[in-house]
Amino acid sequence: MFLNLVNWLDDRFGWRAVWEAIFLRKIPHVNWLYTLGSATLFLAILQGITGILLTLYYVPTPDHAYDSVVYISTQLPAGWFIRGLHHWGASAMVVVTVAHLLRVFFYGAYKYPREATWITGVFLLLIVIGFGFTGYLLPWDQKAFWATTVGTRIAGVAPVVGDWLLRIARGGDELSAVTLARFFGTHIWVLPASLATLILVHLYLVIRIGITAVPLRKEE
Repeated sequence: MFLNLVNWLDDRFGWRAVWEAIFLRKIPHVNWLYTLGSATLFLAILQGITGILLTLYYVPTPDHAYDSVVYISTQLPAGWFIRGLHHWGASAMVVVTVAHLLRVFFYGAYKYPREATWITGVFLLLIVIGFGFTGYLLPWDQKAFWATTVGTRIAGVAPVVGDWLLRIARGGDELSAVTLARFFGTHIWVLPASLATLILVHLYLVIRIGITAVPLRKEE
């Protein structure tokens, strides 16, 4: 009966072909540096899961944001663990993503026919940095407030469009409840949607085009 169900699903969804394309494809001889991409994907999934759990208790208002973070960290069972995973996972994701891109660059894996794969990877790094910047304000403590004040002010000194960028980022001239709501919405909706879309495109390109082998050393 189970086999009949498996075959029924395969006839309609073609899941066997997808499974073979992803997990049974041939890859060249590689080393441990090639696991950085998978590590980045694992961290992205971890951030998504822990982020969803945190939003169940986080309150994105100036009056309650800090108190809700304190409650998660001190009162909620395992809340300190979930928040710790999310906090340190964010830093780890930046480090691992940069390391992955450096591996691709130094191994020359950005060259033809993998230029599009490289470009999507660069945009993924920018999104990861965006996660870190928007998430930093959410605890709404003194460190987060003033760090975001400085960060948004950097955008404000850009020629011509600086004032416009500053007002877009802050939702006004100063940090306020609008800023917190804007950062929160960007952090849990805009960036995750962009990240998920680009990850799917990136993985499709990796599977379709394949990965490069470890460069051979020139003999002296």
